[in-house]
Amino acid sequence: MSRLPSGVMREATIDVGAITANVRHLRRLTDSEVIAVVKADGYGHDAVLAAVAALEGGAARLGVADVAEALALRRAGIVAPILAWLHAPGASFAEAAAMGVELGISSFDQLQAAAAASGTRPAGVHLKLETGLGRNGIAPDDMRRVFAEAARLERIGRLRVIGLFSHLSNTSADDDRAALARFEEGVGAAASVGLAPPLRHIAATHAAIALPASRLGCVRVGIGIYGLSPFADRTSADLGLQPAMTLRASVAAVRRVPAGRGVSYGYDYRTDRETTLALVPVGYADGVPRQASGAGPVVIAGNRFTVAGRIAMDQFVVDVGEHPVSVGDEVVLFGDPTLGAPSADEWAGAAGTINYEIVTRIGPRVPRRQVSA
Repeated sequence: MSRLPSGVMREATIDVGAITANVRHLRRLTDSEVIAVVKADGYGHDAVLAAVAALEGGAARLGVADVAEALALRRAGIVAPILAWLHAPGASFAEAAAMGVELGISSFDQLQAAAAASGTRPAGVHLKLETGLGRNGIAPDDMRRVFAEAARLERIGRLRVIGLFSHLSNTSADDDRAALARFEEGVGAAASVGLAPPLRHIAATHAAIALPASRLGCVRVGIGIYGLSPFADRTSADLGLQPAMTLRASVAAVRRVPAGRGVSYGYDYRTDRETTLALVPVGYADGVPRQASGAGPVVIAGNRFTVAGRIAMDQFVVDVGEHPVSVGDEVVLFGDPTLGAPSADEWAGAAGTINYEIVTRIGPRVPRRQVSA
């Protein structure tokens, strides 16, 4: 019977080989340069592990949300191009520019700050266009002014415009095509003032797979490299992807209880017969969603069970009935369903959320351990 390493209560194993294989698969599928998104600590998988594995799979660049994430990768020895696109008001880009971090620019002020940060080499920037998502990005009315200034700064060697980019809503194919058309209008406006950056990217995993017209020779993929599907009606296996994270714990206690015994806070669950309860030492402080109380699936010793009662901060209980379970037995919360594990999608369904949140919310109290199938 499988067990965790001695002394370990909980862990997330990260199959780096799966991340590498997923990037290779998406490169082949899209026939495009891949920017592998490793923000939010690599979607909870450990940013450095994910970055190294993605680069091994042929990713040309890495994408993160903010400069701090980019600098952490640099300090870990990652030398590949890194793009960071979300910035605090008034942020200084001096350290980012010195470390060769490429900056996503969403306003005239950010463009000026990037140029001011240039030292011995010009700052590399990607200009983000607002194409209908309503978030950050250069507003349509301000595009020509920003493009003209970017072209001027590029001519005098203060910055390099490496890319133009945007993001899609994934609302419908028609909505995404409309946003793509607005993006192409912006590309044309940039060209009219002399900007011809080598990269254009608007497709994340969803559009990279479902909307070939959005690939543009460069795709910015996140959830797909971790082996999870962005579609409600297609699984990871359907897409040829391998889930990389398996969340596991060890049974911490086993007790036999009579019928009518209340379980966990509020006694939302009461036993309907004499039965065995197993205590699993992982809870919402570790990222296991409390909203999945009474519904989250687990596998213990090859048998599938459901969380009994409320998920607490550090633990939850499983009613295993008459199945033999011992302290130290492995509990799999989610992993690769083709190997018999519950999926992150099942936990998302139980919690009323999406698989992105299930993996990214796994907290720092859960050690990540690198494995490779």
